[in-house]
Amino acid sequence: MTQRVLTTESGAPVADNQNSATAGVGGPLLLQDQHLLEKLARFNRERIPERVVHARGSGAYGYFEVTDDVTGFTKADFLSEVGRRTETFIRFSTVADSLGGADAVRDPRGFALKFYTEDGNYDLVGNNTPVFFIKDPIKFPDFIHSQKRDPFTGRQEPDNVWDFWAHSPEATHQVTWLMGDRGIPASYRHMNGYGSHTYQWTNAAGEAFFVKYHFKTNQGVRCLSSEQAAEIAGKDGNSHQTDLLQAIERGVNPSWTLYVQLIPAAEAADYRFNPFDLTKVWPHGDYPLQRVGRLVLDRSPDNVFAEVEQAAFSPNNFVPGIGPSPDKMLQGRLFAYADAHRYRLGVNHTQLAVNAPKAVPGGAAENYGRDGLMATRNGSRQDKNYEPNSYAGPAQTDAALSAPLAVQGWTGTHAAPAHVKDDDFFQAGELYRLMSEEEKSRLIANIAGGLSQVTRDDVIEKNIAHFHAADADYGKRVEEAVRALRED
Repeated sequence: MTQRVLTTESGAPVADNQNSATAGVGGPLLLQDQHLLEKLARFNRERIPERVVHARGSGAYGYFEVTDDVTGFTKADFLSEVGRRTETFIRFSTVADSLGGADAVRDPRGFALKFYTEDGNYDLVGNNTPVFFIKDPIKFPDFIHSQKRDPFTGRQEPDNVWDFWAHSPEATHQVTWLMGDRGIPASYRHMNGYGSHTYQWTNAAGEAFFVKYHFKTNQGVRCLSSEQAAEIAGKDGNSHQTDLLQAIERGVNPSWTLYVQLIPAAEAADYRFNPFDLTKVWPHGDYPLQRVGRLVLDRSPDNVFAEVEQAAFSPNNFVPGIGPSPDKMLQGRLFAYADAHRYRLGVNHTQLAVNAPKAVPGGAAENYGRDGLMATRNGSRQDKNYEPNSYAGPAQTDAALSAPLAVQGWTGTHAAPAHVKDDDFFQAGELYRLMSEEEKSRLIANIAGGLSQVTRDDVIEKNIAHFHAADADYGKRVEEAVRALRED
């Protein structure tokens, strides 16, 4: 094998990569040692700002294959034919911890999927839970601050975590998920994924449906107890990353089956609870799961930084046939996710290989955006940077991606419209009552273990009241378990 020549950033050959240039033997370093200065300067700049949430992540490439005809519900081209395959990239993540955190912790998992379709990239940003802690994006920064490290102590504080939940009764459903058996997946391969939000599908006739995505793992759901997770995290903080990498490298390709729930748009307004409330699920008895296809992961990234850390997902990346709904959390994320990537990676982050659309030649988006930090695809001398023009530049299609959403009323800071079953506790109670006695016992132990560490009685009482409101037995058992732990 021919030995390649080591070069500087400018391409010049490096004569010595073991010794710095000095003023004589044993003398001080020389400012003229360009190779040394370049290496140290680049090393200082290797890191970019980590994500505020979902910082700790793993990724893989694969494909999505359509197995069932859904053309009656959406005109999305990549879903238009049974057997059709679309290249994908997925990023799994924990939510609350930093980039150096352990994988095996009690935390929701991000499930962000990029479809490289022929109509552009479609990003589906969800979690491994079908619900979330809050229903309005104005509360999101406060929620995340309560869950992350305290500015003074530098650690996650039970007082902060449970104080926020005490004042956010809508979190009770997700707290029940998180503290239950599925709160710590055994691996990324052994958990389900959900779009979580409500989205809109539109068919070729212009008919609109609201849709929820369910990716059911074909490996089976496997989870860890708190004790198992603590042991694994102590031995290998990268346990989920290790499992995903090794599985794909030995040819055990993880897969999920995609199902959707669909509500005709006309039915949504009269549903018994707000169907766009992210803290609630749609009962399968009302809207059963319909199979769409399967997701298969078959290739690991060559470089974690370039392809996982720099991967940028935004729920506002839609394609024809798919669009947003009035889900307030989704509406907030339509801005926040893309803006986070513009901050972390720069305005030209869509030119990076993992983010570039494959629908256009060379991955260069057909638009009039120019310049900015690290602009690598700025067009030729013939390309204009304004529109309209008479130089055959790209033009609009006049074809809407999705059906319009009807709006009415006065502007203002409104609470969500009231529905018959729009309380914050009903579904948390239903989830509790679905659990076996063993599952309930573990749920109670997990909640009490955290809540008993809270120093303020009023915060404890507020949270216990939420569990009482969800189910009388649920509240009674949490109350007794917390009292027992605090009396020890």
